[in-house]
Amino acid sequence: MLSQIANTYSRSNHLSHVQTRSRTPLFRTYAKDIRFGTDARSQMLRGVDKIANAVQVTLGPKGRNVAIDDGYRGAKITKDGVTVAKAIELEDPFENMGAQLTKNVASRTNDVAGDGTTTATVLARAIFTEGCKSVAAGMNPMDLKRGIDLAVDHVVKFLEQNAKQITSNGEIEQVATISANNDQSIGRLLALAMEKVGKNGVITVTDGKGIENEVQITEGMKFDEGALSRYFYTDLKAQNCVMEDPLILVHEEKISSAFSLIPILEKVAKAKRRLLIIAENVESDPLSMLIFNRTRGLEVVAVKAPGFGDNRTNSLTDIAIITGAKLISKSEDMKLEDIDLKDLGSAKRIVVDKDGTIIQGGGGLKEDIEARAQAIKNGIAEPGANSYTIEMLEKRLGQVSGGIAVVKVGGSSEVEVGERKDRIVDALNATKAAIAEGIVAGGGAALLYASQSLETLKNEVKAKNFDQGIGVQIIQDAIRAPSKVIASNAGYEGSVIAEKLLSQKSLTYGYNALIGEYTDMIKSGIIDPVKVVRTALVDAASIASLLTTSEAMIVDAKAPSA
Repeated sequence: MLSQIANTYSRSNHLSHVQTRSRTPLFRTYAKDIRFGTDARSQMLRGVDKIANAVQVTLGPKGRNVAIDDGYRGAKITKDGVTVAKAIELEDPFENMGAQLTKNVASRTNDVAGDGTTTATVLARAIFTEGCKSVAAGMNPMDLKRGIDLAVDHVVKFLEQNAKQITSNGEIEQVATISANNDQSIGRLLALAMEKVGKNGVITVTDGKGIENEVQITEGMKFDEGALSRYFYTDLKAQNCVMEDPLILVHEEKISSAFSLIPILEKVAKAKRRLLIIAENVESDPLSMLIFNRTRGLEVVAVKAPGFGDNRTNSLTDIAIITGAKLISKSEDMKLEDIDLKDLGSAKRIVVDKDGTIIQGGGGLKEDIEARAQAIKNGIAEPGANSYTIEMLEKRLGQVSGGIAVVKVGGSSEVEVGERKDRIVDALNATKAAIAEGIVAGGGAALLYASQSLETLKNEVKAKNFDQGIGVQIIQDAIRAPSKVIASNAGYEGSVIAEKLLSQKSLTYGYNALIGEYTDMIKSGIIDPVKVVRTALVDAASIASLLTTSEAMIVDAKAPSA
């Protein structure tokens, strides 16, 4: 009896110990350092100033480069604003918070417009600086934000009303040249690529192997899947298979049975035609049978379908529409052994090597291809689509539209190739933005003249709500900053140049900082895409106004020294 009581006590004591231990916190919580009001905003502003100072030196035709230690990747030199911004981390946590939020401005602008990241950073600093001064002077931060929003909407409408649509290849070259830091060779290169593949064509930028930049044009549809065996090659020296006027079989699933292919192969052989097979995969038995028939004289080649999952299905559907084929799939209740020649597509020419497949002159109906292209455009324009989805859709649009250009970036060193590649990518994005929404006078002139149009709005808003009127004035002053920074980077007095430009009436007159002369910016080819300017302003105002309304900052407190 006693032993039972002792055991019971022992078990209960053990359970009590276990329960006590289970109440011990699993994670340690750390103390926080909190700052309020003007002190908090001034510390964030110091961080914003540091990142803006590093980024703004790249702005304009005489902007400088920035050298970045990229850790194990080595050092790199760039003139790309978003690359500079992403490299910055500050030691002080309060300053770093301001820097990271400003970094978001550059990143968001880059994601949407692909260019204008330096302008966005300059604008964000200018708006936040004036916002801090106004709040310290007793203004209501929420009313300031409302005024800022009113002014931004007004400026966006001003830009849209004064936009000039791009109509010539020369204007495309001008946009690309300006965005590439006035490198005319890059402007000509991108204009050539755009002319060859069209406005909806795909232009990609890759590292080249030579010293000079070059552009490689591919007419037709190309995807990055090559022949499943070298035994399909028709030219062993060139390591590729070239077929004229082939039939094309598009299959969504794996081909695992050799017997399922025999009926269609017999029909193709009887018709004395060539055959391209595109499928998720061709397993060993049917692949061996195809190779055997290839050695016996049947001109056939098999390749894998491009992509994975939904992307693969969409790409196969694109190929089927371009070539006029039926997509053989389970969802359509079609079996491989039951298909006829009429279910196959066609093309004027195909080229298959170990790295990719090119289909030229697909036999699909023009109206079907145009409808497919429009459906892809609608997907690109759909709100909420992420950058990866948009990139995939744009690539498919270019393939459906029938044009692909690859810009191969040359240079004498890896560092030079990297710097040049950054500028080419910026120029390409700016060109696409200009085609999408048109252009305005460059060199900060468009925003400079937009500031004049805010004068009436400022007076009207001030009469109703003084603090909101100050918010409008903040934008009016801030959007003059880019033109001043461009002039300053070229060694001129920015404020003097801005005042002289504002004293005249033309909306296209500006200052060419490259040669130090006043000129008509549109006629001189110094232009900015509306999409880039608009996105930079909207993103900068969004983040800077939120920083202005922040009244407290919370960061992890520094651990006490041992």
